[in-house]
Amino acid sequence: MRPIGDGHPCFITFEAGPTHDGLDTAKRLAKVAADAGADAIKFQIVDAERLVADKKQLFSYEILADRKTGATETITEPLYDVLKRRMLKPDEWRELKRYCDSLNLAFFATVTFDDELALITELKCDTVKIASADVNHLPFIRKAARTGMNVQLDTGNAMIGEVETAIDVVRNEGKGGVIVHHCPPGYPAVPSAINLRVIPTLKHMFGVPVAYSDHSPGWDMTVAALALGANLVEKTITFDRTTRSVEHIFSLEPQDAKAFVEAMRTVESALGGNRRIMTDEERKRRTAYRRSTFLAEDAPAGTTLSDLKVVFSRPGYGIAPDEFEKLAGTKLRRALPKGHMLAYGDIE
Repeated sequence: MRPIGDGHPCFITFEAGPTHDGLDTAKRLAKVAADAGADAIKFQIVDAERLVADKKQLFSYEILADRKTGATETITEPLYDVLKRRMLKPDEWRELKRYCDSLNLAFFATVTFDDELALITELKCDTVKIASADVNHLPFIRKAARTGMNVQLDTGNAMIGEVETAIDVVRNEGKGGVIVHHCPPGYPAVPSAINLRVIPTLKHMFGVPVAYSDHSPGWDMTVAALALGANLVEKTITFDRTTRSVEHIFSLEPQDAKAFVEAMRTVESALGGNRRIMTDEERKRRTAYRRSTFLAEDAPAGTTLSDLKVVFSRPGYGIAPDEFEKLAGTKLRRALPKGHMLAYGDIE
């Protein structure tokens, strides 16, 4: 996996954990990500049986009920059922990782238990993600750091103090570094709760790469996050936004995935650097549009420039207006006709 952080291109990850429904669709979504030019694809390795003690615990989210009108519908179902749809067997995860490798697409996952952490360690993943709900699960974060992998911390509704504690654990226990995700709550997230300005705050406070996990429709918020300094962005992909399941509503469909990557790269190029640097071509073009000093009437040799009647017109290949003011006390070397563009060779 290539370097992530300031001075490197933004790392674009497509999330497929909540939107696949088995190994086949997981592979197909990986192919979509690779064809779109993404750097990585992310999944969620979960065991609903162990993770959810109360099988009747309810979870609510929105779906896109009508593509034409944009009408939405709220779905409420057991969290256990939501997570069970994401489950694959260990050998299926191994096969999926091999497939992503064949696409030259980085593979990583959110994990929640020790055996899942052991699995992605076995798969030689470069990074592991910790869910926002586990930001205070310090024993598990400690184990993740000890693998030597880079640890991505989702923050969700975490307080800054909790984020700081989790980062300290990773720094004290691991050598793979840490990436902090700004992950606004909501499925989808509402604009008033996204708070993109926290991205530079996190970078300043912790001195680590900061990522943005986008849970809003389209990609306006992702582009804005990039402009604010996000080093990694994560955007969910699906085959159909109207799928009646969580996170599809704000996901990108295959036809949009490539356009999203292209838009991100275009904006990234346009952001440039912190200094105003002009190319040789830009300098030449600038000169053509600037003004030079032209004589408004014939002028005899020896005339002082302050006594000349002049106009300032394009192009700017002669003496510029600001330079003409500085040369007010000098004199003409020879007689010059009306309309002549004044040059330095004309001055004594």
